[in-house]
Amino acid sequence: MLLPENLRIGLLQMSCSEDSDRNLTAATERIRELAQQGARLICLQEVFHLQYPCQSEDHDRFALAESIPGPVTGMMGRLASELQVVIVAPIFERRAAGLYHNSAAVIDADGSLLGVYRKMHIPDDPLYYEKFYFSPGDAGFRVFATRYGRVGVCICWDQWFPEAARLTALQGAQVLVYPTAIGWIPGEKETFGPSQFAAWQIMLRSHAIANGLYVAASNRVGVEAGIEFWGGSFVADPFGNVVAQGSQDSNEALIAECDLALIESARTHWPFFRDRRIDAYHGLLRRWNDNGSTR
Repeated sequence: MLLPENLRIGLLQMSCSEDSDRNLTAATERIRELAQQGARLICLQEVFHLQYPCQSEDHDRFALAESIPGPVTGMMGRLASELQVVIVAPIFERRAAGLYHNSAAVIDADGSLLGVYRKMHIPDDPLYYEKFYFSPGDAGFRVFATRYGRVGVCICWDQWFPEAARLTALQGAQVLVYPTAIGWIPGEKETFGPSQFAAWQIMLRSHAIANGLYVAASNRVGVEAGIEFWGGSFVADPFGNVVAQGSQDSNEALIAECDLALIESARTHWPFFRDRRIDAYHGLLRRWNDNGSTR
């Protein structure tokens, strides 16, 4: 299949209420808006139609999860088919009784479910008690051959691990999307806010550079319980340039024009894949090298 050289990526950042149906309606309206502006790949934020569920350990919240395929992914599939767009729809997945994941369904432009990425790295921090809710993904890092290009998916905490981005890129990803729910916890914004936001964006831009691909992060906004989500959804090109960025406090439907031919240019001018020392990276399979030199 001959893929287009230009791709418009749409990112949706929105605040969520406790009414999931209302959130779904709002997301649907914004997806339509993005499609009307020419977006062909649309990425939604982490657990996009719910408030972030992991701020406390509450067994009742497992009732928010649903299967894939299920009602929400079915709805997104019908919408993708109608609008002829690819949708990355992250949800709280119920895989089996007692087995839940933080997942993203990848839906092609004909409405078909191409597959599911399950978040591999699961955090446990104040107000981010994800280990209580989610099992780590067990299908590895994945790339999906969509109508409009090869799309890799990682989710939020995955973004801090260069190994995740590299293993996804090595499968031929042209775009790596990161559905995200990241923000400031109480007492941190004034002192650490700018540096935390900068670290987040720099890390993702570095993945774009090191792997010669487009990186897109869709983050929520608004205050939910203790977290002020910082928005700032953006797309970086293979040279790390930010080609589109949202605000830090508003609902937005963000569009980025991406020239996929730039991937070839980046990878030939900065041939990191050529010069990788695949014979020398065995230490990455260890948690820590206890025999390392201290000199």
